[in-house]
Amino acid sequence: MTRRKFTSKFKTKVVLEALKERSTTKEIAQRFEISVQQVNLWKREFLNEAEVLFSKKTTSKKSEAELKEERLLKVIGQQKIELDFLKNALR
Repeated sequence: MTRRKFTSKFKTKVVLEALKERSTTKEIAQRFEISVQQVNLWKREFLNEAEVLFSKKTTSKKSEAELKEERLLKVIGQQKIELDFLKNALR
């Protein structure tokens, strides 16, 4: 049996149906052809991560490009330190 992969859009659709509580988890699982445990797992993950969405810390959202730039600058800085150390070691 091959492992199925689900898109985040599909997972969100399932979770929102579960949160509406108009149907049982079993009915939702049957409708979307997944297991009850999978519905419960996605629902639990969604609820655990929802708090992050509304936290005060996320007010300074950085774009993906800014985050990538920060990571690259950090790597460059680390490499410069290592290069300086090796230059001094050769003297």
